Amino acid sequence: MTNTTTQPVSTRGRVLWAIGTSLAALSGCFLFGGCATTVEIQGHRGARGLMPENTLPAFAKALEIGVDMLEFDTGVTGDGVVVISHERCLNPDLARDVNGDWPPASAPRPCINAMGLRELQQYDVGRVRPASEYANKFREQSAIDGTRIPTLASLFEMVKKSGNTLVGFNIETKLEPAFPNEAPAPEAFVDALLGAIEREKMLHRVTIQSFDWRTLKLVQQRYPRVPTVYLSVQQSWMDNIRVSDAGGSHWTAGVQAKDYQGSVPRMVKAAGGAVWSPYFGDVDLSNVKEARSLGLQVIVWTVNEAANIEKMLDLKVNGIISDYPNRVRDAMQKRGMRLPPGMTALKY
Repeated sequence: MTNTTTQPVSTRGRVLWAIGTSLAALSGCFLFGGCATTVEIQGHRGARGLMPENTLPAFAKALEIGVDMLEFDTGVTGDGVVVISHERCLNPDLARDVNGDWPPASAPRPCINAMGLRELQQYDVGRVRPASEYANKFREQSAIDGTRIPTLASLFEMVKKSGNTLVGFNIETKLEPAFPNEAPAPEAFVDALLGAIEREKMLHRVTIQSFDWRTLKLVQQRYPRVPTVYLSVQQSWMDNIRVSDAGGSHWTAGVQAKDYQGSVPRMVKAAGGAVWSPYFGDVDLSNVKEARSLGLQVIVWTVNEAANIEKMLDLKVNGIISDYPNRVRDAMQKRGMRLPPGMTALKY
């Protein structure tokens, strides 16, 4: 870990913090007698706990709160536009049609790569279906009717207009090997995504993350200066590592757990990664120490409850991805840690 006289830990290793961090962000360090450590705060899908996920209002809220990174998912439309969405095919609890109606749960789910941008943006994603599991989980989320799935370019434009030159973008490629028809092939996905980032001159402010390590391998080959972030999860509801699967995992681009005694940090290192991003429930002191010994940074997701945030801070992870970046800030402020500057209310 670093102190306030050196460059803070960052998944991008950028020097912007060293030359541009505001006095407001540093004042807490001086107030508490010096910040001994720092942890990167990432707003998950913007600030999903507070605003409709992966939308401009959610990203604006995260910037107002003050985060180091905006974390979000991407897809590619049928006409080649990179958009921000966690779903490869529209979620019936999130996307309403032109009449403002949620589709029946049994209705086919149209996939983003099968629609043009104009058709996709007819759907309203500003309000969750009432009484759904999602709505019950995120009761603090405000509804903003008329909100559309944004393009990646529109997010970059909003951030540029805000004047925030520090915040980074942790961008996930949303595809799954078992469902190849629901997204572009890895090569086409990476070409579209990096092309969109390059056109906006944002390559120096992004990291690319994925559960599908095939895309990370391609990024490393084509744009070696863009940091790659290796997502992992080993739970009953999802497992992209498959330690106990004799056939190995189709997610990990040929890097198999059996060849590394089941160690995910060692798999990430072998794949050429510098950042391991595990589900927080898979993390303990042992594998954090192992990751650190391999020179890996550890960015955990998605940490929302106060007790879990405190546990991750105790483990001295490098970053925390949260639906509630305000809660992470509160916990860090109590410890006298550096906080990224917030902003006044933004237009989007």
